[in-house]
Amino acid sequence: MTQRKKSPSFDAMVKFFQQHYNFATKQDINRLVDRVDQLEKSIREAFLAPQKSTRTRKTPKKKSGLTRQSASETVLDVITDAKTGINFPEIKARTGFDDKKLRNIIYRLGKLGKIKNKKRGVYIPA
Repeated sequence: MTQRKKSPSFDAMVKFFQQHYNFATKQDINRLVDRVDQLEKSIREAFLAPQKSTRTRKTPKKKSGLTRQSASETVLDVITDAKTGINFPEIKARTGFDDKKLRNIIYRLGKLGKIKNKKRGVYIPA
């Protein structure tokens, strides 16, 4: 009776080929990916950092006690200050915003329920 030789397992064959032919493992590739990410980050920081300008730029002085409002808050304040309602040209004159910006703000405030139309072109706070 002849005995059969045991064939090596698949895992043993894979390990043998990895060691013999120096294949990259998943750990090796993960280390490389992490290193590439670190290099990209350092390159971004070095080259994409804001460059200091040689000319000096004057920044506007802030008035003490006043905070800057968003455009929507400004328009809402103007509408709220008007007792009987305010029309579009008056809002435009008081805020200084152009037509398109002002129309978008009024539309958005209406959708949020912060203002209502008293009649066509006249707005009141909700």
